[in-house]
Amino acid sequence: MTLFEKIISREIPAEIVDEDDLCLAFRDINPQAPVHILVIPKKPIPRIAESGTEDQSLLGHLLLKASGIAASHGLDKSGYRVVINNGADGGESVPHLHIHILGGRPLQWPPG
Repeated sequence: MTLFEKIISREIPAEIVDEDDLCLAFRDINPQAPVHILVIPKKPIPRIAESGTEDQSLLGHLLLKASGIAASHGLDKSGYRVVINNGADGGESVPHLHIHILGGRPLQWPPG
C-alpha cells in the first residue's frame, strides 16, 4: 500500500482541501511554493505511463479538479503550474499518479 493509499484510507493524516468520489486533494508536506497541493485519484494508478484508455475520463476529471482547486485558492488570477512526474528521472517519489498544483509566487523555467 502506497503512502497516498494510506492518506485516502485515513491511516495517515493529511490537510485535505478537496475530495469527491474519484479523487482527493491535500497540501504537500514539503511545499515547493506557497500553494502546493496534490490531487490524487482514489483508483491506484502507479504513474501516468501506466494509465490506459479506460482511465481517460478519470484523467480529465483530475485536470478539471486541479483547475478548480487552483481557482479556489486564487491562483487563476496570477497563474500556477500543474505538474505530473513520471518515473525516477521525472522526479516521481511516490508510485501513485498525482498532480502537483504549484502557485503563489513567480515560478521559474526550467524547473530543475
